[in-house]
Amino acid sequence: MAEVSLVAENEEGVIEQALEYYKNVPGICREAIVIVNSAAEQRELRAKDREIGQSRIILYRDPDVLDTWFSSALWPFATLGWPDNGDKTLSGRYPNDVLISGFDILFFWDARMMMQGMHFMEDVPFKTLYLHGLVRAADGSKMSKSKGNTVDPLGLIDQYGTDALRFFMAAMESQGRDIKMDERRVEGYRNFATKLWNAARFAQANGIGASTTLEAPNATLAVNKWIIAETVKTVQAVDLALADYRFDGAANAIYQFVWSRFCDWYLELIKPVLQGGEAGGDETRAVVGWVLDQILVLLHPFMPFITEELWHAMGARDHDLIVAHWPMADARALDPEAEREIDWLIRLVSEIRAARTELNVPPGARLPMHVRDANDGTTARLARQASALARLARVDAAEGEASGGAAQVVVDEATFVLPLEGVIDLDAERQRLTKAIAAVEKERDALGGRLSNASFVERAKPEAVEKAKADHADKMAEAARLHAALGRLG
Repeated sequence: MAEVSLVAENEEGVIEQALEYYKNVPGICREAIVIVNSAAEQRELRAKDREIGQSRIILYRDPDVLDTWFSSALWPFATLGWPDNGDKTLSGRYPNDVLISGFDILFFWDARMMMQGMHFMEDVPFKTLYLHGLVRAADGSKMSKSKGNTVDPLGLIDQYGTDALRFFMAAMESQGRDIKMDERRVEGYRNFATKLWNAARFAQANGIGASTTLEAPNATLAVNKWIIAETVKTVQAVDLALADYRFDGAANAIYQFVWSRFCDWYLELIKPVLQGGEAGGDETRAVVGWVLDQILVLLHPFMPFITEELWHAMGARDHDLIVAHWPMADARALDPEAEREIDWLIRLVSEIRAARTELNVPPGARLPMHVRDANDGTTARLARQASALARLARVDAAEGEASGGAAQVVVDEATFVLPLEGVIDLDAERQRLTKAIAAVEKERDALGGRLSNASFVERAKPEAVEKAKADHADKMAEAARLHAALGRLG
């Protein structure tokens, strides 16, 4: 008769597993399965069955079984020479510093390692225990082969790259929260890697290579002082996040800096300088090379492959990126006045772009810009940043007061007026915005009524309630944006 080794929490579980195991064997039923307590009972019952010609399944629990967690609990010191090495520190390698573990095996493994370490080595095996969440399906359910919602990481790597998947895992690793496997986010971080690659190609195309200094280069242009300060602040943010094991905070800090500050704004602001139209080309090239080096070092723990490739592609190096010095958060590089000026410029350009988009101003149209209530500081900034405003916002400074319908943008104390007569149909635009506001507010109020209905909130599925809340928030924001656009027309 066939032998079978089964493990279950109780005898009923053993019987159920045995039935499953023998479900295709004719004549097997629950009554044919007998569980005995010893090997002697097993032999006695088998001998008796042979005498009477009876056939049944006899299960005997093997007594020589070592709990897998018992052997796993020896791992912190058994792998380092114990028990042959009688030194309690195992030549300085015990205890370890940090253990990273899933929270679901806190008792099964982590606690038992602590117990075994304190018993055999007279010290805990690690000083810090970091418990991370579980990777779940996109809808938040636990991944299961039976449900068919598991994700093969190798397939994601083939499609989006190892760096994108690594960055996704780090950016989503928030303490106390599981990770929802969202393929769209992985794709987004692949795009982030592409953006970094294009930034490096832009630098090479403009004669920028590897930096030769660990310290920030000397800078005189406000835009260069600003990006150096932003780099230092990003290093500080990443350092603090890593010290607190906030890997999501570190990943998101470097992501926002690279995507928004460096690529979207700084590289756009310095194009006239690099193309020879303005002074400061050598200074700017030195700053770009230094900032790009800092980015590669900061990103290396999260995206090791693309950063190592770009590290060597930017110029001759005498060492690999993995052994490069970590950036220094030198507060002496901060320049508050330059930061305020460039931040003001970014806010002004962003507001003008938003107004143009909301009012359907043709992208290629150049608009005159009148200024009201500007103080001396703003007036000076407008003079220094006139070329940047003309290129990025497509506006030109105009004297006197604006007449007719116009869009109005307020930044700090000043009001910036953009005449729209002859550019768009103002009456038609007012009608369009009024109709859009009415439609959005109707949807907003309907969602608000649904959420205020206790019956809906209590009986609907949690995901339906959450979607209604998110939709309501979106409609509220859209209504506010449309009201602002209508208000800008005066």
